[in-house]
Amino acid sequence: MISKSIPSLLTLGNLCLGVISILLVFNGYPGLAAIMVIIGMLIDGIDGRVARALNAQSEFGKELDSLADIISFGVAPAFIMYVVALQDITPAVSWVVTALFPICGALRLARFNVKASAPGSFTGLPIPAAGCILATVALFKDDVVPTVFIVTSVMLSLLMVSNIRYPSFKGIGIPRKTLWIVPVIIVIALVVGILFEEYLSQVFFIPLILYALYGVKKSIDRRIKRKQREAQEEEKSKKHA
Repeated sequence: MISKSIPSLLTLGNLCLGVISILLVFNGYPGLAAIMVIIGMLIDGIDGRVARALNAQSEFGKELDSLADIISFGVAPAFIMYVVALQDITPAVSWVVTALFPICGALRLARFNVKASAPGSFTGLPIPAAGCILATVALFKDDVVPTVFIVTSVMLSLLMVSNIRYPSFKGIGIPRKTLWIVPVIIVIALVVGILFEEYLSQVFFIPLILYALYGVKKSIDRRIKRKQREAQEEEKSKKHA
């Protein structure tokens, strides 16, 4: 049935936007390139929900989604960062930093495919969020020094392969009766993104960076609480000794 192919078509749309993003940045349109990554994230968040609404989930769709993600949120953002902010620094540094991001993204996706996370959470920063942060932060090249971009790229890479837990919003589904809204949302996002590329990038950058920092904060809080419990248990054992 055609309806069973809709989620895969959305995933291919995400992949297409990733390729277009790479072409745009190499042709001097970094703002539009970042917008393609952001809209790709929007589609990536929809395709799985559409698959569940249509009962069209499959291993093929899962693997295709991962392959699309590594291009749209791994390779494309890395190239945006390289072209915009890193190509004028030492090649040994810029090449390593550029390669590190998609490599860690691929490791993150491979782990996601074979290892189940705790319900309602992701292990490691999801690659769509990391990719969108990297693509949008590159647009601030006139305001910060290259070192900031290098540190940001490396930190995002490490967060993707870390064991830090991030909240998952996959439980929020799309009712089958409202699936017609999906293409409308995509078209509106494309039009708004093209017309207001600078503002849209900044609007998405803020919540995404807060999401990345939220996971780090919660991880630190859990470590502190665990050490406090261990200290309390050790103190109790000493009293009973």
